[in-house]
Amino acid sequence: MTGLNLNYEPEIVVDIRGLTREEWLDYRKKGIGGSDVAAIMGISPFATIRDLYNNKVGILPAIPEEEESNWVAKEVGHRLEDLVAEIFVRKTGLKVFPVRKMFRHPLYPFMLADVDFFISFSDGTYGILECKTCNYNASKKWDDDAIPDNYVLQVKHYLSVMNMQKAYIACLYGNNEDEFVFRYLERDLMDEEDLIEQEAFFWEEYVEKHVEPPYNGKTDLILDSIRRSVGYADISIPEIELSCLESKNLERYLALAEEKSQIEKRKKEIESEQRAISVPFVEQLGAGCKAILKDGTNCYRVTYNPTKRTQIGKAQMEKLKIQHPDIYEEYAKTTESRTFRIKKEAA
Repeated sequence: MTGLNLNYEPEIVVDIRGLTREEWLDYRKKGIGGSDVAAIMGISPFATIRDLYNNKVGILPAIPEEEESNWVAKEVGHRLEDLVAEIFVRKTGLKVFPVRKMFRHPLYPFMLADVDFFISFSDGTYGILECKTCNYNASKKWDDDAIPDNYVLQVKHYLSVMNMQKAYIACLYGNNEDEFVFRYLERDLMDEEDLIEQEAFFWEEYVEKHVEPPYNGKTDLILDSIRRSVGYADISIPEIELSCLESKNLERYLALAEEKSQIEKRKKEIESEQRAISVPFVEQLGAGCKAILKDGTNCYRVTYNPTKRTQIGKAQMEKLKIQHPDIYEEYAKTTESRTFRIKKEAA
């Protein structure tokens, strides 16, 4: 049983057809959208809960994300929504239609929904169609009737806002209709109750009170979020004294560093032996790139293919900077990375 009140209809926040992208993003900051939920739950492949919090309260990162970062994939996903919907219609015979409005939950007004398409079922009820695209490698996440977890949360959020019972998620991962999957999802009120509780806590305890949530999610996402938040390194900042309670974590880090060092040493030994074994074969290949060996039992195909890359050496780069500073400034890009190390000393 669940204590959810299901006697409601979604409210319309705004007709999004006349909005600029900036205006649409401003409306999204007024609540939690379907694609935001995975960050709250710590399973987003794109953002942490802290990133989401900063976005909602208007805190800009010290190092903004590049506008061109992954822009093609984002644009493809947006432009192919109609095509994904059309393929879905052809494969299922169901009727779909868009409603270009932003909706919100009347009982939990922090819950917003921009639904791709709605489905009209033959029994007179309506459902949701969420359209996705991905590359061929990512299609493995859909194997064995699976649905990526972040998409499941997104659609469950939409079902709650719209007070609907059924949804489909469709994904195109190639350039023909056979490289296409769709999955059916029903509303689960027990899951929904937990979803609303988590979203409410995020909005009421963090966003409304302007309290930073603790980081969650994948380590690399967290480290990147911290990097963009604090900005570039400042070597003039005085040494910070850490809590004694954290020494066990530093000891663990040092132990892992030693373990890694031993593994890397063995790795170098293995690679050295592999290179030694390759010498006579490389000599026989000469300028050739392919060879074959048949011993009556097995067939071994050997390749020694070239890998070419174009780069500008350090000396040439310095010349370019001096002789053509305008070109250098336009195309040269300075990046910063930071290395975390621990050195143990006697107190």
